[in-house]
Amino acid sequence: MCGIVGFCSNKEDGVDASTILLDCLSKLEYRGYDSAGIAVLNDGDLLIRKAKGRLSNLINLVEKQPVEGFVGIGHTRWATHGEPSDINSHPHTDVSNDIAVVHNGIIENHVKLRAWLEKHNVKFRSETDTECIAHLIDFHYNGDLLLAVTEALKRLEGSYAIAVVCKSEPNSIVVARKDCPLIIGRSEKYNLLASDVTPLLEYTREVQYIDDNQIAKITPTSVDIYDVEGSKIDVEITHVDWDMQSAQKNGFEHFMLKEIFEQPYAIEQTFKARVYAGKLDLGDITEAVKKAKRVVIVGCGTAYHAGVIARYAIEHYARIPVEVDVASEFRYRDPIIFEDDLCLVISQSGETADTLQAMRIFKKKGAKIIAITNVVGSTVSRESDYVMYTQAGPEIAVASTKAFTTQLMCVYLLTCALIKDETKAKELMAELETLSTKSQLIIDRQKEIQRFAARQFNKPKVFYFGRQSDFAISLESALKLKEINYTHSEAFAAGELKHGPIALLDEDTLVVATCCNKTLYDKMDSNIKEVKARGAKVLAITYENNKEFDTVADTVFHIPETDAYLSPILSVIVTQLYAYYCSVNRGNDPDHPRNLAKSVTVE
Repeated sequence: MCGIVGFCSNKEDGVDASTILLDCLSKLEYRGYDSAGIAVLNDGDLLIRKAKGRLSNLINLVEKQPVEGFVGIGHTRWATHGEPSDINSHPHTDVSNDIAVVHNGIIENHVKLRAWLEKHNVKFRSETDTECIAHLIDFHYNGDLLLAVTEALKRLEGSYAIAVVCKSEPNSIVVARKDCPLIIGRSEKYNLLASDVTPLLEYTREVQYIDDNQIAKITPTSVDIYDVEGSKIDVEITHVDWDMQSAQKNGFEHFMLKEIFEQPYAIEQTFKARVYAGKLDLGDITEAVKKAKRVVIVGCGTAYHAGVIARYAIEHYARIPVEVDVASEFRYRDPIIFEDDLCLVISQSGETADTLQAMRIFKKKGAKIIAITNVVGSTVSRESDYVMYTQAGPEIAVASTKAFTTQLMCVYLLTCALIKDETKAKELMAELETLSTKSQLIIDRQKEIQRFAARQFNKPKVFYFGRQSDFAISLESALKLKEINYTHSEAFAAGELKHGPIALLDEDTLVVATCCNKTLYDKMDSNIKEVKARGAKVLAITYENNKEFDTVADTVFHIPETDAYLSPILSVIVTQLYAYYCSVNRGNDPDHPRNLAKSVTVE
């Protein structure tokens, strides 16, 4: 949630901070886009510009009211406290406008802090929790911004990544983090900071990942990092080799469509990262996998859906029990974890707050943890015992597509490692290798899905159902339509249809039936007929050689044949494209759906 950036350079280098800040914010807008703002230091002045709405509103404001300077901070907001407005936009300042703060996270004790500060004659301008931070820093400020921030943090409860500038210290930025991501970009002439690595790539490939309870002072030529006790610590500088082209639209109208089209390559790269000459190489993960007697999986949203699919695949192929849970539920239910459990945490960003807390429960109970994430250096990758990176490259659109299908490839490769029968494992790997080519065949037919969406995008209700893995992928398919088309869409296990959901069916309903488990074709045929009898329209997704549903469903989309438990990686591409084209037909922005952010770093 929310994106923060910062830029620190020397005046003689002549690099305008506002230009850099706005450019970096444009690459972070997926983290929040209901308001944005910047604060720039220049010759003893602290210049602030902020505006409600999309970043373009701030850019227009800065064009009309330019700000010049060489050190500054910026923010793009996903509202938590206070409605989107100019006043509630970040940066927030102290009473005298000497100190400015941008913040990602939630200050849980802000009500008490506000009451205490008001007793000390502080007058608040906004409804935000963040404004408390600015006033607290001012309360402790006595000529040393680093010390003032350190003291203020001792009074904060909750999560935060903050960046702070001060009139009296015009050549520095102080930053800190707890449970929210923060990355510093290093360069010879200037230094930067951001909530994500993507905005930094145009300016540097050398980065430092700040850990929880660390504080840093950034100047144009130095970065000093400290722990909460004030002791200086060394943090490794990491080189990032992501391809910058992955973070550009490259002629596509939206990032989401580009990322859907990139899936065949991303799936192939994720496979090749762990398979060499037909042999699976999980490195140091192998030993932990061999010892596993049970697998426990947690994730949120799309990542949770990948976990549900993993459960079906692992139990079917490897015959090992699997438990999968929503991370936000898992962390509060006093879970039973054994030391010989293999615990799998799935997070696209590697910074999902509930998933991180669930992972720390695994850690306390002594279990081995494998993280599946797309972001090198993310918190989940640093705190887990082992990491599998998805090789998806930067995913900019808020609704996940290629990160999801590469998560599936990772869990399928783990499944291969869990299978005791070597011949069976090799057969599964051979089929996995074909999925990249098969996914491309679906994308090559995207115009068929586009035409179908043009006829159906205004359906007020869309239900997805299936059985086993087909039910699991229905969960993700329904989520995609919710996220970007704002349609009331739900997913059901097909066998549950008569236990309530059938009451919702009428002629205004579209039902998407995923039918990729051959042993259950007859059951799905009956379910589709029940749906049709209530007047609903049906889209069936099934294999290219199966004609069983051609006369039952209204429309059938045939996908290349694969194993039933691998089919979600293919069938989901159909529903991703359907959701995308519905969104475009409605005039929505699929890259920036309302009320959502890419990385959920608050509970």
